[in-house]
Amino acid sequence: MRCRLALCGEFALRCSFALFGRFALRCSGSLCGGVSVCSRRPLRGRVPVCGSISVRCSRTLFRCLAMLGGSCSGGSFALRRSAGSLALCCRAGCITMRCRSRSLALRGPAAIGQAAAWRPTMDETRSEAARQALFCEQVLAKSGSNVLLETLREAKSVAAWEHFPPGDVFDPETGAQWYYHSHPPQEGLAEHGHFHCFVRPDGANGPIHHLVAVGVDAYGKLVRLFTVNQWVVGDNWLEAEGTVALLPRFDLHFARPCYLVNRWLAVVLALYADEIKILIRDRDKVLAGHRPENGAPAREDRALEVTSELGVDLRQKAAGLGV
Repeated sequence: MRCRLALCGEFALRCSFALFGRFALRCSGSLCGGVSVCSRRPLRGRVPVCGSISVRCSRTLFRCLAMLGGSCSGGSFALRRSAGSLALCCRAGCITMRCRSRSLALRGPAAIGQAAAWRPTMDETRSEAARQALFCEQVLAKSGSNVLLETLREAKSVAAWEHFPPGDVFDPETGAQWYYHSHPPQEGLAEHGHFHCFVRPDGANGPIHHLVAVGVDAYGKLVRLFTVNQWVVGDNWLEAEGTVALLPRFDLHFARPCYLVNRWLAVVLALYADEIKILIRDRDKVLAGHRPENGAPAREDRALEVTSELGVDLRQKAAGLGV
C-alpha cells in the first residue's frame, strides 16, 4: 500500500502479518503527525517528515526528503539508511525513531545493542553531502557536462555580470534562490564566476537575504566560498546569526535549469555549513570595523566588496571525510 500526497486526517492500514500504522498528512504532502508500526514483535516509530510513505509486507519503508545516509544494526533488527529513505527490518526488539529535516535520533532497549544510542554525527551529515555533490558531478561528467555548462546551457552569449538563468532560480517551498554570473576575464584569475545564494524566508514577495557566493572555475569546479557587502547584491540586510539560521533553508528540489545543479549547490552549502557560518560572522566583524574614508555607511562603501572568503577543494574535503 502506498500513501502519497493530497491526504488528510488519520487512517489505519493492516497486512497479513499484523502490520498497522496511523498517519497524519497535509494536502501539501507534509507528514505532520506520527507513524506507529508494529509487527509480531514490538517495533514502534514516530517520524515527522515530508514526502511519501510506502508500507510493504516484507518491510516498512519510510520515504522522506531528508538527507540521510549510513547504516547500523543491533540485536535482531536492522536499520538501513540511504539518501532520502529509511528502511526498517524487524524480527525482535523495539525502537523509537524521530526524524526532523536532516536529523535522526534512535532510542531503544538493551536488546538493540549499540544502535540504541546511535546518533548521526556531523561528519556523517557532511559525508552524505559530499557523496551527493560528487554524485551530481559524476552524472554530469558522464554526459560531457558540468554544473557551469548546465547553468549556461540556454544562454546564447555570456556577458560578464549578466544573471543566469534569466529571472534567477527560486524554490517556492523552501525560499531558496540563486543566480550565476561571470567575471570579466582577468589574467591569473582561476574563478570564472560564482553562484549567489539567497533565501526568501517569507516567500517570493518577502525580504531576500544573501547567504554566500560559490565560486567555480571555467570547468565548473568549486574553488571558493565568500560573502559580500550589502551593496553588491542589494539584499535586505540580516545580521550574522539570523543569516546563519537560514542556511538549512537553502534546499532546492527544482528542475530548472538542471536538477543536478540545484542539488549540487544545496549540498555544497550543507557540506561547508560550518565554514560558511564562520564566513558570515566574519562578514559582520569586517563591516563593524570598517570606516569608509568618505564617511558613508560601511554596507554602502563601494571600496569594500568581498567581506570574507575561503578557498575550497571539494574532492579534498570529501577525501578527508572518507568519501
